Amino acid sequence: MAKLMGQKVLLGITGGIAAYKTPELVRQLISEGAQVQVVLSRQAVQFVAPLALQGVLGAPVFLADDEGPSGMRHIELAKWADRILIAPATANRLAMMAHGRAEDLLGNCLLATKAQIIVCPAMNQQMYQAASTQVNCETLRRRGIHLWGPAWGEQACGDVGPGRMMNPEQIVQRLIGNQRLAGHHVVLTAGPTREPIDPVRFISNRSSGKMGYALAEAFRDAGAKVTLISGPVKLTSPPMLNVIRVETAQQMLEAVLEQVAQADIFVGVAAVADYAPAQLATEKIKKSADTMTLNLKRNPDILASVASHPHRPLCIGFAAETHNGLAFARDKLTRKKLDMIALNEVHQPDIGFDSDKNALTLITETQTKILTAKSKQAIAEEMVDFIIEKVISKQRAVEPAL
Repeated sequence: MAKLMGQKVLLGITGGIAAYKTPELVRQLISEGAQVQVVLSRQAVQFVAPLALQGVLGAPVFLADDEGPSGMRHIELAKWADRILIAPATANRLAMMAHGRAEDLLGNCLLATKAQIIVCPAMNQQMYQAASTQVNCETLRRRGIHLWGPAWGEQACGDVGPGRMMNPEQIVQRLIGNQRLAGHHVVLTAGPTREPIDPVRFISNRSSGKMGYALAEAFRDAGAKVTLISGPVKLTSPPMLNVIRVETAQQMLEAVLEQVAQADIFVGVAAVADYAPAQLATEKIKKSADTMTLNLKRNPDILASVASHPHRPLCIGFAAETHNGLAFARDKLTRKKLDMIALNEVHQPDIGFDSDKNALTLITETQTKILTAKSKQAIAEEMVDFIIEKVISKQRAVEPAL
């Protein structure tokens, strides 16, 4: 059965060498039942012939200045599309999109549409890693635009690194898989908590919330309804998520318990403070003696509370460790009766807290998978894939027939 039947996909092709892959991409989209229209940028025609695309599409393609007799083609295409897929997307196109520039038919379509926008970057690895490109990518993500890839590998110039466009079959499978969690409700915690000492001081930790926010977006992109319960972070709320902001561990627990009975999946990414001051001073504590004793009380265990809930969802935890990581993570998995735990060894340089990169070890009762260091967005996508393929599918396999 064609898995994209009825989906209207507007394919935008920009001027990168990877454009040679687009006739095959069109062919695969059509074979999966998608309705496809194609728009080329001015530079794209130097890399792929419009006639080659028309031969596969069986219909005309649209060029950069082709607004049609009415001059309103960008409106017509923008309203027609369910999804706009830009593949390949050059560094220049990413910059144009980030700054809202509409210099051709494709740019006008992007500004005029309410459709889901998906971008598949393709460029030299150094161009992709340049600070300005990364800022543009982050800007697009904040606006709810999906960035798929780039893949890592050897490039036409001889460099090796991130910059290759995903292969057509990968893109099509990702489009198909975009609804794998449709109908599921994911509740996810992110960021640190703050436990007040007095009106101006608190106990907290170095969590930036970036990993939790990236996971929330990856679950959303897989079709799930996502409720993100966030501690205090300096991050913009991702589009199309229900974001609940809290400060303390007790507030986070209360927000989680309000949501958990309607959840199918719970992921505890937040770095919740283990202890809080036993008493809150109502006024700022003044400096006096050379030493001061602060009495602490243990905070509630949010993950254990969810795992023991009478309407328990699938429970996934995180373990941020500085030593004996595997042993501590496996103990936490068993002790709290979790379905999966993600080990985050935060002592490693340039990953974890405050970083845009991470590396995880995913652990279930029977399996272990290592996700090597890469962007937190890429790690999040791989983790969601693992959860769907190894954890959810396993649960479905053992559910008794009705």
